[in-house]
Amino acid sequence: MFEKITPEEAGISSIKVSEFINKLNKRKLRMHSVLMMKGDKLFSEYYWAPFSEDFCHRMYSQTKSYVAIAIGLLEEEGKLSLDDTIASYFPEKIHTELTENLKKQTIREMLTMCTVGSGIGWWFTTDYEDRTELYFNERKNGTPKPSGTLWNYDSQGSQVLSNLVEKLSGMTLFDYLNEKIFMHLGTFKTAEILKTRNGDSWGDSALICRPRDMISFARFVMNYGMWNGKRLMNEEYLKTATSALVNNSITSHYSVYYSLGYGYQIWRIEQNGFLFVGMGGQLTACFPDKDLIFVCTSDNQGRERAYDTIFEALLDIIVDNINDSPLPEAPADYKALCDATSDLKLFAAEGLEDSSFRDEINGVKYSLENNPMGISEFTFYFNDKQTGELHYKNSQGEKILPFGVNHNVFGKFPQLGYSNGIGGARTDDGFMYDDAVSLAWLDEKEIMICVQIIDKYFGNASMFFAFKDNEAVVRMIKTAEDFLDEYQGFAHGKRED
Repeated sequence: MFEKITPEEAGISSIKVSEFINKLNKRKLRMHSVLMMKGDKLFSEYYWAPFSEDFCHRMYSQTKSYVAIAIGLLEEEGKLSLDDTIASYFPEKIHTELTENLKKQTIREMLTMCTVGSGIGWWFTTDYEDRTELYFNERKNGTPKPSGTLWNYDSQGSQVLSNLVEKLSGMTLFDYLNEKIFMHLGTFKTAEILKTRNGDSWGDSALICRPRDMISFARFVMNYGMWNGKRLMNEEYLKTATSALVNNSITSHYSVYYSLGYGYQIWRIEQNGFLFVGMGGQLTACFPDKDLIFVCTSDNQGRERAYDTIFEALLDIIVDNINDSPLPEAPADYKALCDATSDLKLFAAEGLEDSSFRDEINGVKYSLENNPMGISEFTFYFNDKQTGELHYKNSQGEKILPFGVNHNVFGKFPQLGYSNGIGGARTDDGFMYDDAVSLAWLDEKEIMICVQIIDKYFGNASMFFAFKDNEAVVRMIKTAEDFLDEYQGFAHGKRED
């Protein structure tokens, strides 16, 4: 399944693949992996250390596409019809009088995200542990829009579909897909799906698997249900699921590159392609006309142009230039590509090599006024001009954050209580997320610390420190789902002599 070939054997030059990787790095994207497959052979497979082939990565909303495939399998078994109303399957979870619009909403409309809309509370903070109950019973703004009209991204609805899979199959979402598909592919052996607080699979966001798992599943879908000469799923459903069934260009927030239509929880893209999309830049793009599959993982949360950069590079450099037939081998070009990608490293903050101000603040405590982060004091300790630690105190007590200057130091982010295997559930066992932390001198007296969480959850925080005379100003900005909330806001303080 994972035979490797040169780009030239796949019909594209090594020079173009180098150009693609260089574009991502030049734009400072926080890439974790890139894989490209022609037919059933990999011609590109790159990981930015510490990520590797065996790292099981959170795929976020790519999980929704898997739920859509599972719904198709249930339809094939005769356990549901896509034109059934979703409410008819969950009478035990409905404790209020539904609006007529919600009563009429069908499974098909949910697959295409032409629902009545979410209109409900953020599930991490709601009192509802059961997200299906939340979906039906908490409608703060009613349901003014009839389903089957305008497309509107409805992540909560995807979770309800996941719960439907588990109810009708009598299995977890992962076990059902494993029995029907994964085990036949020979992949997903180390994969899992995290849980919501009531024990349901977190079906709209929390598949964790390897990039190679993703590319095998993409090949199965692009084969429209066939695998090694055996049909695992009916062709008609997969062709429909990957087609442009509804218009999804209504919201400018989404990249123009995949606002070209929407199927069953699957996006359309240029060049007659289709796409699975996960928050932060988890992408699986399939181009049937080119027999080409692209997979990448990353954490570009907060980088508004990141998706556009990836798609521009993919479409203009790779898709437009790949040929149906192999190219003549180019050993020198291929060696240059191998050399350029042999030591890829995760993004790190970059700045001056050093600052004369380092000695002046080394070991000096700064006390802060009351601030949104609840940080009362901080001190920088530099081992040398290459590494050091930020010591600070917040509501949890003393914290230590090791960093590298212009490079990452890997460790554990010191904040306690964040979710582990269960979304929205706080931990009390000392659990901490794996992190990568780098510091950059932006100016003689200005520092930035870049924190990247690289665990079952991904997120990032930027911490800025500026100094003048005996005063310090701190600004922290975080981009993460349901954590790092203690690391955003402004603070002002003074040096303690």
